[in-house]
Amino acid sequence: MRVNTASATWGMFHHAQCLSLKAMLWSGITPVQTILWIDKIGFMDIRSVDLNLLVIFEAMDRLRSVNKTAEAVALSQSATSGALARLREAFDDQLFVRTASQMEPTPRALELAPAIRRVLHAIQSEILQPAGFDPASSDRRFTILTPDIGEVAFLPGVLRRLREEAPMVRLQAVSKSRAAAAEALEKGEADLAVGFFPDLNKAGYFQQSLFTSSYTCVACARNTATGARLTLKQFLAARHIVVRPDGREHLLDRFLDGKGLQRHVTLELSHFMSLLTLLPGSDLIATVPADIATVVARHIEIKTIALPFRTPELQVQQFWHRRMQDDPANRWLRGIFYDVNRRDAGVCLPN
Repeated sequence: MRVNTASATWGMFHHAQCLSLKAMLWSGITPVQTILWIDKIGFMDIRSVDLNLLVIFEAMDRLRSVNKTAEAVALSQSATSGALARLREAFDDQLFVRTASQMEPTPRALELAPAIRRVLHAIQSEILQPAGFDPASSDRRFTILTPDIGEVAFLPGVLRRLREEAPMVRLQAVSKSRAAAAEALEKGEADLAVGFFPDLNKAGYFQQSLFTSSYTCVACARNTATGARLTLKQFLAARHIVVRPDGREHLLDRFLDGKGLQRHVTLELSHFMSLLTLLPGSDLIATVPADIATVVARHIEIKTIALPFRTPELQVQQFWHRRMQDDPANRWLRGIFYDVNRRDAGVCLPN
C-alpha cells in the first residue's frame, strides 16, 4: 500500500483506531490469514493494539528510515520514534535496527510485514472506502410499494430508463396495506413507496412530491343510465364501484362523509384494473383518480361524467425511510422515479 499524501493517510487510519477483530473478519481477510495474524502477534488482545502503529510499521518497512517515515505520515521525528518504541513494546522485538546505511528489519519484522500489509490494505480498500453505487454494473433488486395502478402508471417509464442506464437492475412491485407499508420500509424490506400514502407523513420517513391528481367519474361509453353530467341526487343514487386497494379508506369517502353524503356502493374492489372487465356493458359508475381513468381508457371505451362537486386532490409522492436517506443506490432510484414521473400542476398522464 502506497502512502500518497501524508495527511490523508494518517487521518484515514485515525478512524480505524478502535477497529475490532470482528470488523477485521468482515473486511475480507480470510479466516486462515486472521489465524496467522493472531499467531504472529503472540495472541495479544487485539483491542490493545493501536492500528495507527501499523501504519508506522508499514512505512518503516518500506522506507527503512525514521526521518522518511515521519515525513510520509506527517508526524514529527520524535513522535515517529515514540511510535516505533510502542511497536517494539507491543511485539516484544526491536523490529527495525539501525545499521550503517539504514534501518533494517529483524526476522520478526520480516515475518509480520506481509500480514500487516494485508490488514492495512483491507482497512483502506474495503472498510474506509465511501459507499458507492454503479447502476450500469449492478444487479440489485429493488422493491417498490405501489398499488396496481402504480404498476401501470409509474413503472413503464422507469423500466425504459433502467434499460438504458441499469440493464441488470431488477424491480419488484408489491402492494401492501398502510400499516404493512410503513413496517416494510422501516425494516428494509422495501426501498420506496410510490403513490398516495398519507400514513407515511410522519417522523422517520422522507417524502418527495411527484404530482397532484384529482378525481374523475367514469362509466361504460354505452351506459345510458347516466348522461354527461350528474346532479348530486343522481350521483348518490347511482350504482357505484368503489376501489379500496388493500382495504384502504377511500379519500373520496372521507370527503363525502365530511359533508354527510352517502353514495350507493354496489361493488367494492381491491384492484383498479378490475374495472376493465366490470364497467363494459354495465350501468355502474366509478369515481377514480384521473390517472386511473386515463389507463382504463387505453383498454376499453368509457365516458367521463362531470361531478356535481369539486373533488379533493390527491398528493402522489414517493416515500423512503430515514435509514435509506444516504444510501447511494436508494438515492439513485429515487432520482429515476422523480425524473420519470414528476409532473407540473394540471398535467395529466399521457394517453
